[in-house]
Amino acid sequence: MTTTNRREVLRAGAGLVAGGALAAGCGSGQDTPPAADTSASAPAADASGRPAVTARTARAPRAYAGQPAQITHGPRTRPRVALTFHGQGDPHLAESLLSTAEQRGARLTVLAVGTWLDEHPALARRILDGGHDLGNHTQRHVAVNDMAEPEARREITDCAERLKRLTGSIGTWFRPSRSPTASPLVAGLARAAGYPHVLSYDVDSLDYTRPGADAITRNVLADVRAGSVVSLHFGYPDTVAALPAVLHELDRRQLRAVTTTELLS
Repeated sequence: MTTTNRREVLRAGAGLVAGGALAAGCGSGQDTPPAADTSASAPAADASGRPAVTARTARAPRAYAGQPAQITHGPRTRPRVALTFHGQGDPHLAESLLSTAEQRGARLTVLAVGTWLDEHPALARRILDGGHDLGNHTQRHVAVNDMAEPEARREITDCAERLKRLTGSIGTWFRPSRSPTASPLVAGLARAAGYPHVLSYDVDSLDYTRPGADAITRNVLADVRAGSVVSLHFGYPDTVAALPAVLHELDRRQLRAVTTTELLS
């Protein structure tokens, strides 16, 4: 990433963060609500030349032979990685991340919070129109592993219903909120709701701790390798600033950023 591009991204992020609070990260102990007072913008043009995926063709969950119930990474034998984002926070920051990825030919996986979709329903179509995966990150982004069975079930199914209404599918993936892995109860409830796998990760960017763009970049690149699933978040300007450098270095290492569906296919 050039110095000029880095400055432009940092300026954009600084302006956006002034508009309100940011989303909390899983496991952070914080519960800051996403702040945004405008709707998401229209889908950006696909600069990579790939055909767009529309909401009418949203992928349903599927079982992957040979994969565990809780997936932390894909095959180590192919030069692919999955950048997965917890979907919450300012929609303009989300748009910046999606556009940056698309401009560089990368595709993401977004695990959306149901209340975020309630506030910004156009983002479901925006994500899918960009060719990205869309999944379920519970309805309210609470500590779902600590909940009683009826409440935990509602967290999963309420978000699934939002996704179904918006896209025709309950979402391709499920990831529990406030934890990298699901408890046996939550994993079972997710299966009952239609998700054969829980999507975890093997690389944590720790971007929700607000360590700065350079630290986010280092956190990702220190541990990422073929098959990795990386945890990142919408809602943080530092993540917007870090993404170009992350994608540049992945490209230099000949690692391609793809959807989780493509990673495992």
